[in-house]
Amino acid sequence: MTEEVKNVEEQQPVQLQLQDIATMVQLVDLVSRRGGFEGPELEAVGGLRSRIVAFLNEASKASGEGDVPAGDIPVDDVEEVDTDGSAD
Repeated sequence: MTEEVKNVEEQQPVQLQLQDIATMVQLVDLVSRRGGFEGPELEAVGGLRSRIVAFLNEASKASGEGDVPAGDIPVDDVEEVDTDGSAD
């Protein structure tokens, strides 16, 4: 049975679509709204979210797919927060 699983994995390469990445942004937003991140984690999570949205914007332009919905908040509307917790 292990050989069968290996054969299936070799035949089907992993596919990651832009919409899958957009769903990751939506999950970050959902967990954030539900209070799933502690204060010190928010800077790293927000930075990652911003980079993912920027990647989606560039990749969707390059592929000609148009806008890929990446969540409720455009990256331009996200406030930068210092490590001391004050907004810029």
